[in-house]
Amino acid sequence: MVPVSFGGQLLTPLSQGALYWAARQALLVADLHLEKASWFARGGQMLPPYDSLATLADLAALVRDTAVREVWCLGDSFHDPEGCSRLPEAAQDMLRALTEATRWTWITGNHDPHGVDRCGGDVVDEAVVGGLVLRHEAKAGETRPELSGHYHPKLRIRVRGKLVSRRCFVATGAKLILPAFGALTGGLDATHPEIVRAVGRPAHALIPVEDRLLRFPLAA
Repeated sequence: MVPVSFGGQLLTPLSQGALYWAARQALLVADLHLEKASWFARGGQMLPPYDSLATLADLAALVRDTAVREVWCLGDSFHDPEGCSRLPEAAQDMLRALTEATRWTWITGNHDPHGVDRCGGDVVDEAVVGGLVLRHEAKAGETRPELSGHYHPKLRIRVRGKLVSRRCFVATGAKLILPAFGALTGGLDATHPEIVRAVGRPAHALIPVEDRLLRFPLAA
């Protein structure tokens, strides 16, 4: 794991798409989009109904392996306000075990505003932790160092003639966007104008690979 210095803190991007904050024994994830498949199913588009179990299993394994005390979810943790009530019983049990075992904080997103059950944990619109602003969507004009999600960034590059797509972190000196952690989430190209507008320039895509952190400058 290779940490990066951001806002006076050492943060470690993980290959699973989470951010590890060793000094706080904290894990940050964005855009779980739990129960996305069942939301589509209600509209007649049938998808395998295992996305929440897969996402929570991955998250539980990461919490266990890193032995963190805090978990911060940076918004859009549920795909819609009724998502928690549709969680299968096994997924609800898994989620409640996680929120009871750690100091768990949900940050609201555009898919999951205040006023919905989240199977435990605390709910805030945004937070300032260790001098870093934690919110769902990057805010234009924010001068404080900011961690966010929302855009599901992916880097698409050609390797030996083949187009390869990998989820990535997008970083500038003052903004860091996390990739989507959810098992059933699409992605927006890291060079998309909306991402560039959100973070400013110059920006880099960061991809953790084993014991390295690959950096790709995003074209101006």
